[in-house]
Amino acid sequence: QVQLVESGGGLVQAGGSLRLSCAASGRTFRPYAMGWFRQAPGKEREIVAAITWIGGTTYYADSAKGRFTISRDNAKNTVYLQMNSLKPEDTAVYSCAANFRAGMSTLPTSNAYDYWGQGTQVTVSS
Repeated sequence: QVQLVESGGGLVQAGGSLRLSCAASGRTFRPYAMGWFRQAPGKEREIVAAITWIGGTTYYADSAKGRFTISRDNAKNTVYLQMNSLKPEDTAVYSCAANFRAGMSTLPTSNAYDYWGQGTQVTVSS
């Protein structure tokens, strides 16, 4: 089993920054990729960004490009999401997830992720 624990959410003003962390524990941790997803009230869950564990190839949703950066520290089994220039529409519960399948095409697909954290709330005030 894999356990994922997110931290770093909170309340921030528009234009501000937050850094989310997701620490993994459990089985020998070597996923194909890690992803950050978000879900706002009344909306479907959507991909924000993903990164392959080996190689560090990244994927970003259009809404995240130029503002968010995903990174990972393999030694610490931790993935990060640096979020800059935050907007009120970024308000959501952000969850990290682990993908043990293979193929770049799986990165933006939530069904490809087998393990999920509990989520952390990000609220951006205007």
